[in-house]
Amino acid sequence: MRPVVLSYGGIEIEIAVEGDKPPSLTKMTVPGVSAVFDGPPVPLVEVLSPSYGHAQPHLRMSGTVVGSRLRYVSHRPSGHGYVLELADPDSGLEVSLRLISLATATLSATTTVRNGGTERQVVSALTSVNVPVTGRIAEVRTDAETIDVLDARGDWTGENRWHRRPARELLADLRLPDGVQPKSAHRWVSTGTWSTADILPVGALAATEAPWALAWQIEHNGGWRAELAELAGTGGGRGGLQLSLSGPTDVDHGWLCVLPPGAEFTSVPVTIAVGTDVWSSVAALTTYRRAARRAHPDNARPTLIYNDYMNTLNGDPTTAALLPLVEQAGAVGAEVFCIDAGWYDDSSGWWDGVGEWRPSTTRFPGGLDEVLQAIRDAGMTPGLWLEPEVVGVRSPVADSLPPEAFFRRAGVRVREAGRYHLDLRHPAARAHLDGVVDRLVTRHGVGFFKLDYNINPGPGTDQDADSVGAGLLAHNRAHLDWLDSVLDRHPGLIIENCGSGAMRMDFAMLSRLQLQSTTDQEDPSRYAPISVAAPMTVLPEQAGSWAYPNSEMDDEETAYVLSLGLLGRLYLSGFLDRLRDGQRRLVRQAVSTYKDIRDSIPQRLPTWPSGLPGWNDPWLSLALRGPDDTLVTVFRRPGAGPQIALHLPQFAGGHIDIEVIFPTALVRWDTAWDPESATLWVVADGSGLAARTFRLAAR
Repeated sequence: MRPVVLSYGGIEIEIAVEGDKPPSLTKMTVPGVSAVFDGPPVPLVEVLSPSYGHAQPHLRMSGTVVGSRLRYVSHRPSGHGYVLELADPDSGLEVSLRLISLATATLSATTTVRNGGTERQVVSALTSVNVPVTGRIAEVRTDAETIDVLDARGDWTGENRWHRRPARELLADLRLPDGVQPKSAHRWVSTGTWSTADILPVGALAATEAPWALAWQIEHNGGWRAELAELAGTGGGRGGLQLSLSGPTDVDHGWLCVLPPGAEFTSVPVTIAVGTDVWSSVAALTTYRRAARRAHPDNARPTLIYNDYMNTLNGDPTTAALLPLVEQAGAVGAEVFCIDAGWYDDSSGWWDGVGEWRPSTTRFPGGLDEVLQAIRDAGMTPGLWLEPEVVGVRSPVADSLPPEAFFRRAGVRVREAGRYHLDLRHPAARAHLDGVVDRLVTRHGVGFFKLDYNINPGPGTDQDADSVGAGLLAHNRAHLDWLDSVLDRHPGLIIENCGSGAMRMDFAMLSRLQLQSTTDQEDPSRYAPISVAAPMTVLPEQAGSWAYPNSEMDDEETAYVLSLGLLGRLYLSGFLDRLRDGQRRLVRQAVSTYKDIRDSIPQRLPTWPSGLPGWNDPWLSLALRGPDDTLVTVFRRPGAGPQIALHLPQFAGGHIDIEVIFPTALVRWDTAWDPESATLWVVADGSGLAARTFRLAAR
């Protein structure tokens, strides 16, 4: 049978649909590169069921009996792509694989499994897509020996820690007998509701000897799993690698769903992006993220925000403390002033008493509205911090809402760190939050919310669910639906995604919300690798990196912290009222520079001229490429040598103009350009924290 050829949006794929084998991807072509996957076939979909299990004993996503029995039925065009219909006649399970392309060189996938039989079926794992990643590229064969793996760890104040390793470091070279699958694979798994607390649902695979790289992301705000596995070889050879992307599974997350006859379940969305190298695949993924975002006025012109928390009031706002900050934030050009945690607090034990979200009367003797009006009078939009999904155990809301409005396990309400967790499937929970948001917007004129999320309640809830993981997944989806409904009612409202820094920094959230705080890191030296690496996961214009100058910093340190968000979302904080005059001039210049370039940031693509940052690297750099020029910020940290080399292939063979755009009044850094190697050398005296932002353009 001839292969199915699907072409849409600059990507073309060929799918083998032989009658006695499951459909599998055999070729992928995007501008600049074509890959032929001629190794053992990889079923496009894997369906694990306890009734059928795996063909061989292991805990991998691949090699499921149902997946091996799926057969091609038909395909049809459908909104930006196609839907493939597959079926397993033995179990009666039917699968619809939806493949769409919203941006050149990208492919997004979801899988729907239906029970077309007469007996109930149980599904305990379902891939959104399952693809080979090795084969022939430009006549060069790739395998586990010639593929690098890029992935990232997360942690509170330690986000975006990227690493690049050979695939063979992750997968042992077992050389098993023909047809015998390895029992293990390299897995990336996140559990609970902090989707990026340990591992990020984003990664890349790059060939070391061929022009080929594939970036991937899983777009879910709960538990997920990705897997890189080696295939069984034949004839003494290796079988290549496959990538499986999915949401929650039974073995990892306690997830399974029961499908009575006629019922169906749809997996979480995932996206892959292909390029000739890592940076071009990440550029394609960046373009996709912009195309897939919810429309909002803030998308095109990122709003400049001041927040009183980081290294400033730290959750202790009062009228007396806020008014000087309001005055100075307005004077330097901030457009939103956000009052962070504590505005609702009348006691010393607010952590386990939150949930009503009503203004404190002791903190604001003239009422919170007095401060909110001062913010408006200073030309800014008022904003408030909110942690909507939690209710403290001492809060009256804990008793006023029905027990079913909270996460429960075996009939017991789940308690974590003195808080209960709302279940947004329940109408009472949702009505409570709608009332809070609508009251703060309509009665108090709030135009910005920083939505925080500081607990992880574990595997989920088994209330009205087939499993604890299924209850969590349904809540995750209800949470996204609630966010959509808030923005439907208040389309001009700007919402920041914050989850204990960036512990829920996934694209399910980022596709809806306007910005992401990149970390709670208070040490500016340790902040730089977090902010520089952020555009691997977050759009630059969404990446809110704190700029928190203080009066004890010298001018170079002040410029350094202001540079953290300059090529992203400049997010001001700090005691601006205590700064020296020279520091205030630097703040005003950073704001002015940011406003000059911010309209162009949503059209620029990120790249890393000195490579992805290591946690302890003394020199770091981030570049944003535009059609006419490239912006580059270079950070120096303690231990740095006198110079850094920036690789800029877009300017190879020609001359460039080099302009420092921030800071312009401090000591000049020397530069030297080598057109033949496309290397810009940046030379700086000194050893302390310092940064410069350059504009580079072809002459």
